[in-house]
Amino acid sequence: MSTPSQRRLLPLLTRYPLGRQRVTCTYRCGDQCFHPAPNTTDNEYFGEVLTKVLSRRGALRSGAVVAAAGTGAALLSGTAAAAPADRHRPGKPGKPGRPAPGTDFEPVEPNTLDEVVVPKGYRQHVVIRWGDPVLAGAPEFDFDNQTAAAQVKQFGFNCDYCTLVPLPGDPHRWLMVNNHEYTTEEFMFTGYDPENPTEEQVKIGWAAHGMSVVLLETDKRTGALRQAPVSSPKARKYNRRVTLHTPFTVQGPARGSKYLRTNADPSGTTVFGTMNNCSGGHTPWGTILSGEENIHQYFAYADQAPDDKTRERYARYGINTGASHRKWERYDERFDLTKEPNEPNRFGYIVEIDPLEPDSTPIKHTALGRFKHEGANLIVTPDRRVVAYMGDDERFEYLYKFVSDGRMKPGMSKRAREHNKRLLDSGKLYVAKFRGDSPAEEIDGSGKLPSDGEFDGTGEWILLAHNDKSYVPGFTADEVYVFTRMAADAVGATKMDRPEDVEPNLKTRRVYAALTNNSERGAEGKAGPDEVNPRVKNKHGQVLELMEDRNDNTSTTFTWRLLLVCGDPNDPSTYFAGYDKSQVSPISCPDNVAFDSYGNLWVTTDGNALGSNDGLFAVPLEGKERGHVKQFLTVPPGAETCGPVITKDFVLVSVQHPGEVDGHSADNPASHWPDGGSSQPRPAVVAVYNPHGSIGKPRGR
Repeated sequence: MSTPSQRRLLPLLTRYPLGRQRVTCTYRCGDQCFHPAPNTTDNEYFGEVLTKVLSRRGALRSGAVVAAAGTGAALLSGTAAAAPADRHRPGKPGKPGRPAPGTDFEPVEPNTLDEVVVPKGYRQHVVIRWGDPVLAGAPEFDFDNQTAAAQVKQFGFNCDYCTLVPLPGDPHRWLMVNNHEYTTEEFMFTGYDPENPTEEQVKIGWAAHGMSVVLLETDKRTGALRQAPVSSPKARKYNRRVTLHTPFTVQGPARGSKYLRTNADPSGTTVFGTMNNCSGGHTPWGTILSGEENIHQYFAYADQAPDDKTRERYARYGINTGASHRKWERYDERFDLTKEPNEPNRFGYIVEIDPLEPDSTPIKHTALGRFKHEGANLIVTPDRRVVAYMGDDERFEYLYKFVSDGRMKPGMSKRAREHNKRLLDSGKLYVAKFRGDSPAEEIDGSGKLPSDGEFDGTGEWILLAHNDKSYVPGFTADEVYVFTRMAADAVGATKMDRPEDVEPNLKTRRVYAALTNNSERGAEGKAGPDEVNPRVKNKHGQVLELMEDRNDNTSTTFTWRLLLVCGDPNDPSTYFAGYDKSQVSPISCPDNVAFDSYGNLWVTTDGNALGSNDGLFAVPLEGKERGHVKQFLTVPPGAETCGPVITKDFVLVSVQHPGEVDGHSADNPASHWPDGGSSQPRPAVVAVYNPHGSIGKPRGR
């Protein structure tokens, strides 16, 4: 970390449209926020339907409302309505007091410094950065002379999800797995011409996508994490790069579907590569799940589809009309939809890799549906079934759940692991429908709390498909799994404000979802505010807390409440679980969520619309400190905070796209992090630790 005299304070950033730089929008998601949202359905929020029905009948009495709500739930899901929203209540916050365990640190102030800023007394170091060697024989990074042959052996670009897998029998070594979400060629090459990328630049981009597996060591003296030498025997065994040319096997109900067959793969069972890998999850059997998100932007000529139905499907997933931005179709015809019209259908899944078996073939899981997956996170039920929670990261998209048919075998034996790696191939796929419990007139789009004091309600999981059986009229099972968005449209799922990371708290079994923002909420012709998405032109997002009925994660009914309604605490539309707003850190655009060993929630942000750099925040979920948001770190200008990994000994975050600021490029860098001087910015993984105690707990307390 630089000294105060060396710090470089940058001017307040101009951001589009909700805090994010336009260049980031272009390269990460194909400017999806600058185009109409692909969800053009007129699904009505249940509260709106209910109000219309009761208004027509002149029966707006509490007894009638309760009766109608129960009837509506039965009609929607075939089940009874969920329990009242006060079930499983974690307790109301009180006056500020002693910090909750794991959150005893001095909050970082909002800033625009060109560095990673951590709490007073904490230390940090870079674990690995873009271009650092991963495989033996990789050359040292040379920005001005990068090649595809080098990049395929080096750490990829724009690291996102990060996790650690313990190395069996070795408490001092871990396998770190990272996603490489996307490439920003203007910041990778000087003199880059987006209209005429060279073949070598395109091939470098292919190699910079995907995932990395890297062996880390714990320094026995300091406890710091560091990368093990790539030439060491264990690094040679386990280190791995997954790119757009790595073979994946297709598993689950849509394996071999006619919608997945191409000229290169007429069986529809093998796909080369994974791309736009955003967040992910760590399975109990030691494998990693990764979400393929904004896959729409890589393909070209959707407007030349052979029929109206295919064009409709392309449009629902936002596939490009005309040429793609990166022009990959010039160098590989699978990205040209006039040559391979089914190729987009082979991306947009949850993929699974096994870092403990470096020669294993990664899997694409069709049973978990196809959409813009932020990630997938698992919980094991008391009867050992596996439940996965997922978000579709786009405006007005949906929350999903998968419940396995099979039951997990305990242990890490080869037999148990092979059994468990098949659990995500068979089960039930659901989408969420939410209901608020407040009168519709109290949800006016301003963010003002309803009369009961919080945004809350009930809901149900609507079954879409179970293996080869579709529960959506007019859809085959294949169509549900390959065109999941359209199936969810058909059953009237609730349109959400960009549902990103969705993760269960393993201590309480409650589920938390980051809803990042939605600039079009309440716009003309778009869905208006509802109790789970209560603000129009939602710049700052919210964090949802969901409790399954009977605390059973296989239940089809649930209660919910908004834990946080994000933004400036001085803004009356914000809410921090009832905590004293004068004591909290400002937070905007929640993205990823994680939990520490105490059960506290940790939240990263992406696109801070308050003018500060993005960061990482801790939020207690229980007791008097519930809702006390405290900022733990900030990342450099233009960067997004990703990951994260929270342990008692250290925190890992991926610093994605540092310096990605409009008006700048590799020819005119806006940041020089992490190497300083006149260097180019490089995405990197950072470790933060407390030399005087554990994370959030000074020594002696």
